[in-house]
Amino acid sequence: MSEKTCLVTGGAGYIGSVVAAHLLAAGHRVTVLDDLSTGHRDAVPQGARFIEGRVQDAGRWLDGSYDAVLHFAACSQVGESVAAPEKYWRNNVGGSLDLLDAMREAGVRTLVFSSTAATYGDPRDPVPLTETDTTAPTNPYGASKLAVDHMIAGECAAHGLAAVSLRYFNVAGAHGRYGERHAPETHLIPLVLQTALGERPEITVHGDDYPTPDGTCVRDYLHVSDLAEAHLLALGAARPGEHLICNLGNGNGFSVRQVVETARAVTGRPLPCRTGPRRPGDPAVLVASAERAREVLGWKPRRPELAGIIADAWEFARQAEPR
Repeated sequence: MSEKTCLVTGGAGYIGSVVAAHLLAAGHRVTVLDDLSTGHRDAVPQGARFIEGRVQDAGRWLDGSYDAVLHFAACSQVGESVAAPEKYWRNNVGGSLDLLDAMREAGVRTLVFSSTAATYGDPRDPVPLTETDTTAPTNPYGASKLAVDHMIAGECAAHGLAAVSLRYFNVAGAHGRYGERHAPETHLIPLVLQTALGERPEITVHGDDYPTPDGTCVRDYLHVSDLAEAHLLALGAARPGEHLICNLGNGNGFSVRQVVETARAVTGRPLPCRTGPRRPGDPAVLVASAERAREVLGWKPRRPELAGIIADAWEFARQAEPR
């Protein structure tokens, strides 16, 4: 793929920063646009131009010198979306519409969009999920992302946009100095590692009576570097007038208890656990079929082992630990 000039919205966040680093390593020119509401200035990779600003105002900077946009700027907390849905419609949907308007005005005709498995909701036949399965989000976060997918499809059909939406399942791990730093943290692996560091007293397992082998929820964990590599392939696969949707996952599920036990082995720390009640809306199993990504993008995970994913996340988490 030839060298491209890319705008990465939300590029100071966890996934955006890793993708920006991979773009730079591949020889692309990168500008990061982030308002730092949840991102971190020190996560912007060296070599990237940085603009502190909102995605809603992308038109102030976007011009014909850009070849593509990779769009990560979004609110992404499921619980918050239930409590404050208006924030998710305004930022995720409204912001994406403003971005599409700015791209059209500037003549930038390639987009890779950060979508989510939350668009599927609580699937009736959950293993493995394909892109043709029913989309029925159970929260405003998933609904906002699905709305943007529909918006992008219309932009492709009407205005010739070349777009790929990548629906992530559970992203974890780290890429060197780029890793998860959410506040508040809600993802299982970083919560487990915070417990290993003594920052939390224990891990709460939400429900142990699901119809799974050990009674705890099963999720598909994907290394963030594998995810980033899919974005670079998607950039090359986007075709004018087409909206391609691809799931990204390992295709294997790991239960909450498997994650905890693997983290115990990786960290060598006891990780006290307690069992709490189920959380409303938690499906028993969410596992991706990534066959379309394999066939169309030529992508497959190169770091599928859970222990390796946790080990990379652990190395990142320990960077701030006293030695």
